[in-house]
Amino acid sequence: MATMKIKKDDMVKVIAGKDKGKEGKVLSVDAKNHKVLVEGVNKVFKHSKPSMANQAGGIIEKEAPIDISNVMYLYKGSPVRVGFQGEKKDKVRVAKVNGKTEVID
Repeated sequence: MATMKIKKDDMVKVIAGKDKGKEGKVLSVDAKNHKVLVEGVNKVFKHSKPSMANQAGGIIEKEAPIDISNVMYLYKGSPVRVGFQGEKKDKVRVAKVNGKTEVID
């Protein structure tokens, strides 16, 4: 499986869908299904019955996963494309900015 260009705790901007333009931190990445969970983006309502864990029940608002192709990495406040440089052990993520590459981490 290919290495994911977006990782947990990255800041991303939504570039497509109902939340286009919103920014947030990546809470989790599902590499198998190519989905990411972004803080404050793609909010959905979940109706829950009363249970031992949640005595009152009711409507819970939470984030739902969105496709990884709908987000871009934020580098110094602007969305950029992400690539890789190096081989095996020396492999690092780089931001592609104005024709140049700058190491992210």
